[in-house]
Amino acid sequence: MGTVTEVLALIGSDEPLRVVERDEELLLAPPHSSRLPMELWSDHEPLRVVHHPQEYVAEAFAAPRCVYENDGLRVEWQKMNGRQPFYHRNCDVDEIGYQIAGERTLMTELGVVEHRPGEFSRIPRGVGHDNHGRGESHLLFYAPAPVAEPAEAVRMSEAVFPPFPGWVAKPANEAVTQCMGGPGHDVVVFPVDERLLLDRVHVERERMRVFAKATTPGVTWLYGSGSFRLGSVLLPPSDGRAYRRTLDADEVQYQVSGRRTLVSQRGVVELGPGDFVRVPLGVAHTSFSTGPTEHLVVLADRELVQVGETARTARPCTPSLCAELRG
Repeated sequence: MGTVTEVLALIGSDEPLRVVERDEELLLAPPHSSRLPMELWSDHEPLRVVHHPQEYVAEAFAAPRCVYENDGLRVEWQKMNGRQPFYHRNCDVDEIGYQIAGERTLMTELGVVEHRPGEFSRIPRGVGHDNHGRGESHLLFYAPAPVAEPAEAVRMSEAVFPPFPGWVAKPANEAVTQCMGGPGHDVVVFPVDERLLLDRVHVERERMRVFAKATTPGVTWLYGSGSFRLGSVLLPPSDGRAYRRTLDADEVQYQVSGRRTLVSQRGVVELGPGDFVRVPLGVAHTSFSTGPTEHLVVLADRELVQVGETARTARPCTPSLCAELRG
């Protein structure tokens, strides 16, 4: 297998803390047996993959499906074909959306965004909003406010009325939630005049910024705080010789397009569009791919607990498998 490099990384820095050389076969092997009559280390489960299809499949409206969460971050998958049944306002978090597929009109007090696949937007804490989806799917990231936006926006939300063709003002409710908008954490729900709510855009000077996924190789960081980062990764073909180990953060990856093999000290998994995987803090990993691929990366400074159902688990890595992947 030979010698590979390993980057030791920290959540708040783009510069490596250390770069070390490793014997790849030893890096991925189980530990040597101990002669002591006691357990010196624990057995750890292999990586687990959660999958949600990117294409829309018709069904009645359902609440977003939580995939991962901790007390400072919540990751959800959602699909829609119609109106969300209420306006929503967060007490404690910024709400970031990523459009996977289809079309979605995001209506807020700061204007309207017509979302296209591959785009992101952030709804600031305390801003009322609703959605109108057309055969679409998207991701939601709830993170304690304020969340910074270090990237360059491609456009801004706009004052649009009506917000989408065929819109008619109807009796509507507003739900105010805490605890990252999770189920059962509504504070109060009450009727609102949605035209009056959407007309706030003419008073508010603030606008939401829309970002696009990465267009240059590497990671483009789009959102961040002291405990969280979200970026878009465009990965060129890779032979897997550059490993990475984040010392202070769990890492969740969501495969947007293309197929790649994730090799880690917790096993090997094949990733395709719609797959999520969590690489725990301190675990070395790399990717093999024969063509360019795209994925999202989320870093969280506390363990992200998997809530979504496991679709498959990683298998052990062998020297012959790495040779095959490189061959």
